Amino acid sequence: MPFLLRNLTLSPGEEERLLRPLAAAKLGVPESAVTSLSLVRKGVDARKKGKIKLVYTVQVTVKDESRVKEGGDVSRVEPAAREEFPKLASKERIVIVGMGPAGLFAALRLAEYGLSALVLERGREVEKRAADVSRFWRAGELLPESNVQFGEGGAGTFSDGKLTTRVKDENCGWVLRQLVHFGAPPEILYAAKPHIGTDRLRAVVKGIRERLIQAGFEIRFESRVSGIGLSGNRVSAVMVNETSEHPCDTLLLAPGHSARDTYAMLHRAGVALEAKPFAVGLRVEHPQALIDEIQYGRNPHPQLPPAEYAQAYNNEKTGRSAYSFCMCPGGVVVAAASEAGGVVVNGMSGYRRNGPGANSALVVTVGPADFPGASPLSGIEFQRDLERRAFAAGGGGYLAPAQSLMAFLGEGKGRVASSYRPGVVECELTPLLPPAVAATLKEGIRHFDRKMRGFMSAEATLTAVETRTSAPLRILRAPDLQSVSHPGLYPTGEGAGYAGGIMSAALDGIRVADAIAARLRAESQKP
Repeated sequence: MPFLLRNLTLSPGEEERLLRPLAAAKLGVPESAVTSLSLVRKGVDARKKGKIKLVYTVQVTVKDESRVKEGGDVSRVEPAAREEFPKLASKERIVIVGMGPAGLFAALRLAEYGLSALVLERGREVEKRAADVSRFWRAGELLPESNVQFGEGGAGTFSDGKLTTRVKDENCGWVLRQLVHFGAPPEILYAAKPHIGTDRLRAVVKGIRERLIQAGFEIRFESRVSGIGLSGNRVSAVMVNETSEHPCDTLLLAPGHSARDTYAMLHRAGVALEAKPFAVGLRVEHPQALIDEIQYGRNPHPQLPPAEYAQAYNNEKTGRSAYSFCMCPGGVVVAAASEAGGVVVNGMSGYRRNGPGANSALVVTVGPADFPGASPLSGIEFQRDLERRAFAAGGGGYLAPAQSLMAFLGEGKGRVASSYRPGVVECELTPLLPPAVAATLKEGIRHFDRKMRGFMSAEATLTAVETRTSAPLRILRAPDLQSVSHPGLYPTGEGAGYAGGIMSAALDGIRVADAIAARLRAESQKP
């Protein structure tokens, strides 16, 4: 039986082959008794700037288990339960809407049960989509159905490809193994903060598409769901591009957090929705070398990964929080609009994270009390207003308003230098934000600088506006994961209000697919 060993440490630059003698010593056996060793987790401990360590958890097997000293950092690994997906024979007409992480992993899971579905994606294939996005960044030509938000792979395709999640779910390993199978780097299986990178993620998405087609799924791109047909209040069909109708017994809806017209269509159909909190703010960009120095100390070892950070601040009097979000080491700030006349910023980095800049969203929580009106769609109007203000301040052409961080704080000047394309226009950012958001953001930045001395820097630039941090509403669902108002409709993922990032969206898609399979299995066993 294997053993799990925690807290093995190496210095940056030391070879990982040294883990074998360290493991043997911790187990209390000679090195020759260790028959296998594999990495389970690898992270960086930078709490002591002068003594940064790489920290490992490993799994080992030994020749004579009776000699092993258990306890503390040494424990036995219990055999993993065998994954079983009983095959189902069903004539259920399943439609999946959206090819982001939730939709893709729901489809992969249904394929394990021997099921198939019609998959509808409003955007284009990832290869065509990448060309469309590149043209937008270069020339400011926005395609409303093929952009950073819409298309195969979802919004995460143009991101850092982070796979961290606070969700504790036994399917995390299944998701990671699937990603590696389709081309993600193997180290995501053990990295403490795994990421794929936008460049590698696009190939992974294409591989998943090909697997689904082989499994009998029908995939249609440039197919926007424009309506749902009902029998009573049960879903019976979907309308596509306002021109065609497809019968549907089960509608797995994974729309993404920017599908504003989809939300409006659901609202008109009487589907139960509610506005929910999210966060808005700006994106900050520092030189990566500065963040490395802040986190690792002067002259950090060249083999350390580009440094990251995560900061949070809470104003107990107002109840508002400011925090960093979607930090992209070695990345760029990107234009992420999906509607004409609005500027949206986001961050992206490749697998190697080897760019000169480090960027992160700096955002403040907002909620229904901040939104205009009482409609469940009111958060969308709140976002849209901020995006239009930013567009006007940039002067059109999707140029983004930008300001040095120090000038934003009223503490001097600094250079304005941004990787954002198609370009930035220097201007005051405070008037573009709601007063409470601007005030909390400034408080938060000063708090972050106390935790990370040097964060407040004349080299830091802010761009506006970051609004698409999460869905502005939730599509209400019951314990069986179906809509509380419309049976047969299964809302899932980040756009439905039940996830926040690639991994958690994938997990929610799997959860819904399992629920559908369990229902079909129960129905097939009825006399």
